[in-house]
Amino acid sequence: MAEKKRALGKGLSALLKNPDTDITTNESIANTNQVVGSVSEIKIEQIEVNPFQPRTDFDQDALQELAISIKELGIIQPLTVRKLGYDKFQLISGERRFRASQLAGLKTVPVYVRIANDQAMLEMALVENIQREQLNPVEIALSYQRLIDECKLTQEKMSERVGKKRSTITNYLRLLKLPAEILAALRDESISMGHARALVNVKNQDTQINIFRDALNNGFTVREIEQVVKDFGDSSYTKTSRNRSKTLPSFEHQKLANDISNKIGKDVKLKVSKSGKGKIEIPFNSNDDLHQIISQLAL
Repeated sequence: MAEKKRALGKGLSALLKNPDTDITTNESIANTNQVVGSVSEIKIEQIEVNPFQPRTDFDQDALQELAISIKELGIIQPLTVRKLGYDKFQLISGERRFRASQLAGLKTVPVYVRIANDQAMLEMALVENIQREQLNPVEIALSYQRLIDECKLTQEKMSERVGKKRSTITNYLRLLKLPAEILAALRDESISMGHARALVNVKNQDTQINIFRDALNNGFTVREIEQVVKDFGDSSYTKTSRNRSKTLPSFEHQKLANDISNKIGKDVKLKVSKSGKGKIEIPFNSNDDLHQIISQLAL
């Protein structure tokens, strides 16, 4: 699959295209948008790791898996670097992604460029960026995460800054726990925020990926994927269960079964195939119970 190089956070670039805040050389200005707060593409060879990085041990198998993901999907969350001068940059955060990008053979990587005195400007830009309507959920979630990591804001403070409920901020931040494959689909609008929020509740990543791929292939609605997560979220989602999920009742059918259940006081199961055929299951404990159900259904 061709390497994806879609940049995130373009709203920041529009906010901060100002010669007074540009920290690159004149040559770089002519060729890139390396403006503080924006996302830029920088050559890997221009980036050096932070010598004070406390983490020195990286799981090689995990790095290889991440490298494969990066080859297929690109880097979902840009690295953060500091400008050193002479077209050199120092890594602030994202060393695992940086190392995996090297293994993947990337020549350039997307980065946020930082300087020492840009804290207030970055916070302002991120807050304004979050409030822009054209941002996708992944970009918003990453902006919230940067406010936490780089601006040291608590969720309470962010709630005040951006005028959003804390629960809304929490829901966006939880999206970043999803695997890169699902985040890429959310970023590209292959799935909605509702689908993603349902998938976050699945603890096992293999099950999470399987449900996601099934939802994508079969066009599951948010209601349908919520039902799949409810049925299989805590168990293995195998080929058999995937086949079963393809015949999930529509929201209309689920509502009908729920209405019948409320009327007769029994747990009603409604199963419908793609051809429209199906069956209704109503349990009963005795002949009297059966006759009472028939009476309640006015049959």
